[in-house]
Amino acid sequence: MLPNTGRLAGCTLFITGASRGIGKAIALKAARDGANVVIAAKTAEPHPKLPGTIFTAAEEIEAAGGKALPCIVDVRDENQITEAVEKAVKTFGGIDILVNNASAISLTNTVDTPMKKVDLMMGINTRGTYLTSKICIPYLKRSKVAHILTLSPPLNLNPVWFKNHCAYTIAKYGMSMCVIGMAEEFKGEIAVNALWPKTAIHTAAMDMLGGSGVEKQCRTTDIMADAAYSILTKPKNFTGNFVIDEELLKSEGIKDLDVYAVSPGHPLLPDFFLDETPDELTSQIEKHGGSAAFKEGKTVASSPRGPAEETFALIGKSINEETVKSIQGVYQFVLAGKM
Repeated sequence: MLPNTGRLAGCTLFITGASRGIGKAIALKAARDGANVVIAAKTAEPHPKLPGTIFTAAEEIEAAGGKALPCIVDVRDENQITEAVEKAVKTFGGIDILVNNASAISLTNTVDTPMKKVDLMMGINTRGTYLTSKICIPYLKRSKVAHILTLSPPLNLNPVWFKNHCAYTIAKYGMSMCVIGMAEEFKGEIAVNALWPKTAIHTAAMDMLGGSGVEKQCRTTDIMADAAYSILTKPKNFTGNFVIDEELLKSEGIKDLDVYAVSPGHPLLPDFFLDETPDELTSQIEKHGGSAAFKEGKTVASSPRGPAEETFALIGKSINEETVKSIQGVYQFVLAGKM
């Protein structure tokens, strides 16, 4: 794993959605350097299905060696963001780094996506990233560190990534377009980059989407935290990049990526948006015993189950009517094997 260097000591990070998951992992990594972390998230009271609040995250950050400022923030609310930013500046003297991590997801097609869900994704993902950046930028300009890091994918206009969840893709790509525009606009003043995982990352949201057993096909949030740390400790001229966690850490000399796997040696699920061609991604999935949901005309072949087949079967069993209603997702699991 990537060691801490102390280079973020005394820096103030404003992280949206930092009460759990990847956002909290990035916060804890910075805290081990002695950084100040503003936890800008909505969860102040325990959620019935999702662990963690801004206050429990603050306790973990301070236990790791950092200073924490928990703030109740819905990134759709300009007043809440402004108040949190002003409180951060008053408490820590400024803001050095913004991490746009907050995001909403609904993997549903056009007809089956209620406008309430569309507005939620557009409001949190695209507008929330733009708005939070806009409010933080005047303070970032005063920092010697000055980084904006957004958790969004490289722009890939392959239609396969639009057809099954058009609204979600538009909302995520809106975040990515903020990166392109702001990197150019603030070149020399603020480094603006994007980070995206090569494989699925195990979070509470992934458990809800994939069900019991899906974690075996995921990496831990540590890989994203290490990759974010690598980006945020680079100079300002490292800007306008769409960074993939695995590729960056390999360039940093990390050779054993199994240290980030939930189940080392187990096949990993490729993440969205990263294919060079649809056939290449389909080939990767089929190599591990699965079949891409976006590939037309696949049929199930009967064969003894291997580890990947067992995992997909387990995921399929965990999807029930209640889960589908709560996530409003469309699930398709087709297993294929050699005859």
